Amino acid sequence: MLDPSFFSYVTVMSITPGPNNLLLATSGVNFGLRRTLPMISGVLLGCLLQNALAVLALECLLSWMSAVRLPLTLAGCAYLIWLSWKLWRAGAPTQREKAQPMTVAGAIGFQAVNPKAWLMATNVALLWSAQSGLLPVMLGFALVNLPCILIWAALGDRLGLHLQTRWKRQLFNSVMALSLVATTLWMLADALR
Repeated sequence: MLDPSFFSYVTVMSITPGPNNLLLATSGVNFGLRRTLPMISGVLLGCLLQNALAVLALECLLSWMSAVRLPLTLAGCAYLIWLSWKLWRAGAPTQREKAQPMTVAGAIGFQAVNPKAWLMATNVALLWSAQSGLLPVMLGFALVNLPCILIWAALGDRLGLHLQTRWKRQLFNSVMALSLVATTLWMLADALR
């Protein structure tokens, strides 16, 4: 049975700012909640896949993680910098019909290089899977994670209504891009220590 610490941990990790939530809020602003739903699904499915992999292959994962931690972090950071650049250059509201939000597959794939998502998956596997089992952990994770990431996209959707002028939208996208760069630099500094 899952204890309250599981729900507390997953809630805190799911609701706090990180690469997924910054991208979900930005997608909500730029594309609205409805068009961001595939990305929300991909984030949830990608995180569930990570949790399943971590739970099912815990022994291998622990030895493997130390060997690939730095390369995975560097790949993730490079991808985040690229996403930051795309956010920085994101167009005004009149140009958003050309741009597309992240797809389900893209968001699932993003989890492979998202260090915060790997940290969460590994900790969930280490701390709760042994006593609770795979299915309760996966169900509990989905029930907590989905509303948390949905909040970010919905807030972005509502905020988008106030960012209809070109300079406001560009300012928002620039702040989100710089926030993503700051997150990336923090993760990179931590990995290189």
